[in-house]
Amino acid sequence: MSSKLFMILNRLSLRLNQTQISSESALIASSNVINGRRGYYTTSRRGKETLYAKISPLGSPGISVKPELDGWMQKGKKVSVAELSRIIQDLRKRKRYTQALEVSEWMNEKGLCKFTPTEHAVQLDLIGRVRGFLSAESYFNSLPEESRTNKTYGALLNCYVRQRQIDKSLSHLRKMKELGFASTSLTYNDIMCLYTNIGKYEKVPEVLAEMKENKVLPDNYSYRLCMNSYGVRSDIASMENILKEMETQPHMAVDWNSYAVAANFYAKSGLTDKAVEALKKAEVRVDKKDGTGYNHLISLYAKLAKKDEILRLWELEKSTCKRCINRDFVNVLVSLVSIDEVEEAEEVLKGWDSSVNCYDFRVPNIVILAYLEKGLLEKAEIMLEEVFEKGKTASPNTWGLLAGSYLEKGEMKKAINGMKSALSLYVENKGWKPNNQVITRLLGWIGDEGTLEDAESFVGSLRNVIPVNKQMYHALLKANIRHGKNVNGVLEKMKVDKVEEDGETKNILGMIPKTT
Repeated sequence: MSSKLFMILNRLSLRLNQTQISSESALIASSNVINGRRGYYTTSRRGKETLYAKISPLGSPGISVKPELDGWMQKGKKVSVAELSRIIQDLRKRKRYTQALEVSEWMNEKGLCKFTPTEHAVQLDLIGRVRGFLSAESYFNSLPEESRTNKTYGALLNCYVRQRQIDKSLSHLRKMKELGFASTSLTYNDIMCLYTNIGKYEKVPEVLAEMKENKVLPDNYSYRLCMNSYGVRSDIASMENILKEMETQPHMAVDWNSYAVAANFYAKSGLTDKAVEALKKAEVRVDKKDGTGYNHLISLYAKLAKKDEILRLWELEKSTCKRCINRDFVNVLVSLVSIDEVEEAEEVLKGWDSSVNCYDFRVPNIVILAYLEKGLLEKAEIMLEEVFEKGKTASPNTWGLLAGSYLEKGEMKKAINGMKSALSLYVENKGWKPNNQVITRLLGWIGDEGTLEDAESFVGSLRNVIPVNKQMYHALLKANIRHGKNVNGVLEKMKVDKVEEDGETKNILGMIPKTT
C-alpha cells in the first residue's frame, strides 16, 4: 500500500475513533481517563425529553448550549445537579469541552449547588482545555483555601502537563509534595506523561522508581507509560521486565491495554510470535460488551498481516457487543485494506450496508480508496455513482483522486468528469482544494484536444472553486480557435476578470487563421 493511501486511511480512522492505535500514545492512554464504554445519556427510561436530549445534537464546537439551558429553566422544567453533572461528564467524554465548560459555569452562576473541590477540579480542567493554563491558574488562585485540595491541585498539574509546561509542572509537583497531595499514582502518572510528551523517555523509569520509594503504588497506567518509554527506545528486554513485574503485583491485575502495548512493540521489532502471545493475553481481558478493545487488537493484528485473526476478532466483536457502530466498521475496513485484503473488506462493507447505522461516507470511502490504489477505477466510480443515486454525499477529495487516477491512465474524458464531480461538491473552508498539477494538465488537454463544451463547462465549474487565471482563459481561447469561433468575447471577459495577456496569450492568438 502506498504511503499516501495509508495516510488517508489513517486520518479516516482517527476522525471516527480518537482512541485508534495509530500511535503508541493513543493505546497507552486509552483507559486512563475514561473506560471507553459507549453509554449514551439521551432520554429517560420513561421516554420523556431530557435536558441532554436538547443539548446532544448541538455538536458543533461553535454552538453555545447556554440558550438551551436558560430556555429549559424559563419553561419551569426541573434542573437537577445530578443531571447537569452527567451532561458535563458526557460532553467531556465526547471532547466537547467548550460546551461542557458552559454547563459547568452556568451551574455555578445559577447557584444550583455549592461547588465541592470535585466540581472545582472539573471546571478547572475544562478552563485549562478551553482557555489555557494561565486561565486555569487564575481560577485556581481565586478558590477559597478549603477548595484547594489534592483534587484541584491535581487538576492544575494536569493543565500544566497537557500544555507541556515543564518548569511549572515540576514546581507545582514540589508544592503538592510539601502539602502531602502527591500520594496517589495519578500525580506521578502526570509527570511521566509530561516526559513522554516532550520525548524525554529516559526520565519515565526514574519517576516510577520515585513512586515506589515514596510508597505510592503504581497502577496499570503507570507501568504502561514505563513500558512505552522502553519500547520507543527499542529496549524490549527492559519492557518485558516491567510487564513481568506488573504480573506479580498483588494489588492489581494487568489490563488488556498493557498487553496490547507490549504486542505493539513486539510487532515493531519483528517478534511476531511474542506479539501474538501478548495479543492472546489481551483478548481474554477485553471488555466483552465494548468494541474499543477489539478494535485495538484488530489494528495490531493488521500490523502482523494476520487476516484470519482480524476476521475472527471481528466476528467475535459482532457477536458479543450490543451493536457495532461506524467506528468499528472503519477500524476493521482500514485493517483489511492495509494488508491488501480488499475482497474481505467488500464483505464487511456489505454488512455495514445492511446495518441500521447512520450513513457516513467515510465507511465506504475506505474500500473506494483501496480500489483506486489497485487501479480498479471503474469499480471506484461505480461505488461513487451509487452513493449519488442513494441521495448521499461523497467526498470531493475522493472524486479528485479518481480524476487524477484516470488522468494518469490517459482517460481524459473520465478524468474531466471526475474532477467536475469533485468541484460540484466543493464547500469553502472545508479543507479540500483541487490538485494544481491535475488541473493544469486537464486544462492543457481541453485547450489542445477537448470540445468547446468541455472547455466552457469545466472552466465554469473551476472558477467557482479557485480564482480565475490565465490557464483557464488559455484553454478557452485554444478551444474556441480550434473550433473556428470568434474569441473577442473571451478576450473581453478576460479583461473584466483582470487577467492580463502575456506572451503565451499572444502565441495562442497567433493560431487564428488569417483571413484573405
